[in-house]
Amino acid sequence: MNGALSRRRSRRWIKWGCVTGVLLGLAVCCTAPISGAASTLAALTQQQENSDIGLAGAGSSADIPPRMLDAYKNAVRLIGTKVPRCRGMRWPVLAGIAKVESNHAAGRAIARSGDIRPRIYGVLLNGSGAGGNTSVFTDTDGGKWDGTAEGERAVGPFQFMPATWESTGQDGNKDGVRDPHNADDAALGAATYLCGRGRDLGKAGQLRAAIFQYNHSNEYVANVTKWIDQYTAAARSGGGASLTGLKGKARTVLRAALAQRGVPYSWGGGTASGPSRGLCCSPSGKSGSSITGFDCSGLTTYAFARAGISLPRTAAAQAGRGRRIPASAGQGALQPGDLVFFGYIPGRDSTIYHVGIYVGGGRMINAARPGTAVRFDPVDAMPGYAGGARLL
Repeated sequence: MNGALSRRRSRRWIKWGCVTGVLLGLAVCCTAPISGAASTLAALTQQQENSDIGLAGAGSSADIPPRMLDAYKNAVRLIGTKVPRCRGMRWPVLAGIAKVESNHAAGRAIARSGDIRPRIYGVLLNGSGAGGNTSVFTDTDGGKWDGTAEGERAVGPFQFMPATWESTGQDGNKDGVRDPHNADDAALGAATYLCGRGRDLGKAGQLRAAIFQYNHSNEYVANVTKWIDQYTAAARSGGGASLTGLKGKARTVLRAALAQRGVPYSWGGGTASGPSRGLCCSPSGKSGSSITGFDCSGLTTYAFARAGISLPRTAAAQAGRGRRIPASAGQGALQPGDLVFFGYIPGRDSTIYHVGIYVGGGRMINAARPGTAVRFDPVDAMPGYAGGARLL
């Protein structure tokens, strides 16, 4: 759908993913105890560098602005009125596309009406080479959607070309206007485009064909599919966790962790005694100094302390406790109450950036990242599964 532009964009994603992986390989997720000492803070800063950036890439719906998620779900509800023969449309499909195209309109304000400001524009496709484009697309909309009559550029959170929008765009918020810069309209337009004349997107081959039609690039298809899988795992993470059958310290640890659900994430927050104010600041400028809560290893430190087990304060250090469960053993080797880890480089515990507590059923309870609260997440939703550790 976005042709050469998106093919080059997908390559840039892969390139930067590799570079970022190398740079973030030194990162560890969670900070050490708050002592107020400058030397401790300096050590923490070095040890924790860039961790929340890595967590932001995790495949939870928490990385989607609520208004955008509403737009995806609204499109799923309405697609039957636009393409009656379409089957298998799910919000993770739309989220996968929008994640790659615009990172869910990151950095923009999304109004209640769904309007996104400032508008999202791709590079001008005039063959100049700027932004990686070498093809020339002549203007089709007089600048109506892309803000320029000098050529074409992709628009909105789903990066429609203006000509494609004219033939596919929808009025998802029912205000009488089909606007690619509106979350509801764009999401329903994307759903309509993916459905074609009536695909069954529940079938892997037809889903792949739909994504490939959106952008004729195998790299793009693989990237979007990865995010669809992660968001699908996140969509299945609802519900509680049962303590039935658990005894002793495993029950104590999980009960303590589950009681903290909803407590906000605080960069550097959490001690063996409970939630606490965190530190300033994470690499992306997120401060925990005014937030009483937990970061990932703060939560595990607290929960295991309830069972009389003292843990070191960082995720990587916690991987050195108990009996290590290698990633190669698979998630089936995990038991409720095990620590579960995620790292940037497989097999290198020094690169572990996140820790949670396994609750069973493929899920963990964790303090995921700034802007979230203690919650359940599928283990599959986090990248870089690094196995677990059994202390109980």
